[in-house]
Amino acid sequence: MIKFKSITINKKKYYFYKIEWLDIFGDAGHRNYEDLINMKPAKKTTYAFLFKKNKKYLHTFSTYDQNDEEFSDCNVFPLGVIVSMTKINI
Repeated sequence: MIKFKSITINKKKYYFYKIEWLDIFGDAGHRNYEDLINMKPAKKTTYAFLFKKNKKYLHTFSTYDQNDEEFSDCNVFPLGVIVSMTKINI
């Protein structure tokens, strides 16, 4: 049986994920045609607990209070930038 890394806060279970996503890559300097055509978004990786996912957004947190329902290191990703999500096994 596969077990996934998770925590329970206020009777709700949150799972831990590896999230790969694309970020804007910009440059204010001068670029020729070849340099500009070859620019690509930066591929980023985030490890976090999944708080909520809907049709538009993915909400995550990485830090939490063990005694209160309080979250920190929070992010909201537009789903369009998400490349992959992998639930982390124990």
